[in-house]
Amino acid sequence: MKIKNRLALNFTLLSSAMLLVIMGSMYLAFADFFRTDFYGHLKDRAKVAAQLYLEADEISSDSLNHVRERMLEQLPNEVIRVYNANNIASFIKDKEQYWSFNTIEEVRAKKYISFREGERQTIGIYYHDNQGNFVILASAYDQQAKLRLSGIIRIMIIILIVVNSVLFFIGRWFAKRSLMPIDGLIKQMKQINASSLHVRVDEGKGKDEISALALNFNRLLGHLQNSFELQQTFVANASHELRTPVTSIIGEVEVALNKQRSIVDYEQLLKSVLNDAGRLSDTISSLMELAQTDMEYTRAKLEPIQIDEQIWELQHHWAMSAGHPQLQVQIDHLPDDQQALFINANPTLLKIAFNNIIGNAFKFSRNQPVTCRLNANEQSMVITIIDKGVGIPADDQEKIFTPFYRSANGRIFDGNGVGLYVAFKIIQLFNGAINIQSVVGQGTTFTISFVPFF
Repeated sequence: MKIKNRLALNFTLLSSAMLLVIMGSMYLAFADFFRTDFYGHLKDRAKVAAQLYLEADEISSDSLNHVRERMLEQLPNEVIRVYNANNIASFIKDKEQYWSFNTIEEVRAKKYISFREGERQTIGIYYHDNQGNFVILASAYDQQAKLRLSGIIRIMIIILIVVNSVLFFIGRWFAKRSLMPIDGLIKQMKQINASSLHVRVDEGKGKDEISALALNFNRLLGHLQNSFELQQTFVANASHELRTPVTSIIGEVEVALNKQRSIVDYEQLLKSVLNDAGRLSDTISSLMELAQTDMEYTRAKLEPIQIDEQIWELQHHWAMSAGHPQLQVQIDHLPDDQQALFINANPTLLKIAFNNIIGNAFKFSRNQPVTCRLNANEQSMVITIIDKGVGIPADDQEKIFTPFYRSANGRIFDGNGVGLYVAFKIIQLFNGAINIQSVVGQGTTFTISFVPFF
């Protein structure tokens, strides 16, 4: 069942329950009113009987005829008895005692009683007369009340059916209108597949649940897009990057085996093979890093990370590494609120991103000191990594975050062009931004900015 139909049905059932409670209360109120009113009629009949039978000698013939005319309109199954002090029926004789002595004595004690006998209603009154003290009991079946209540039930059933039908269609209309943004969202989602993960659904300008759904769906698409790009990059470039050094090694060995060579030639061959093997090892390491990043990227567990502590850990890491390159840390400004130094990220991935950028800075500056600056406030935190390396030509600066791309002046250094691409994707994953400024021969500056996590 579609959500709009389920919402309309639930709305109708809830309204029906409330309507049934109201109608039930009204039915009970009408039933109580009819019952009380009929008791009143029976009481009047008893008083009329008293006037007719007990006080007929004290009223004029005209009045007696009026009383008798009133008595002609009997109630359905009406029974009236007048009992004397001996609890014997007077004026209207009983073949058998109609009401028990206990009931008659209860009327004498309480002066007035009313009760039900099956579907019949009965009242009893105590009447004092100059002829003695009498008990008058009157009973009848309220046929009119039953007919009226039956009519009320029929009307209520008709109203319930009509109102429920109207409520269902109105509820369905409102549900359909309320869910129209979801229908639009579904249509947009249907247009997205593995080849169009760059497409995003409209998040709207509202702050309701549908906008939140669209926002989170777009975030999921972003993660999937990055994951697919990493996988596609790995598959597309792994064979090429691996085939080149392997082909070179095979070719050199085949040439060497064609004839006997001198020891010097074999030494040169081994050096060349060793060089190609080193390139192959670096390529495999980079591809494994790419694969590890892909794996961590798809299942990254985020946690609050204090950015200044992360930078001091980076300095310690590089100070303990081979060659002991010097990473100089400068803290330009810190916010008063320490919470403004936290970002929501995965520590493993964040460390990979920073180390890739810093490692490149040391490599292209031939292990000259690299500066890492931190400037943070309550709105943002900016990490600047500055080297004094060969720099990047202006035409290449927009391409360095492309996988396996290397600028012309950077090809003299070992590498395969994967590190910066991985760093860019990781920083993007944690809602950060990375920019580059570089001058050939003077060095390069990477600027990384994050928004604090509160």
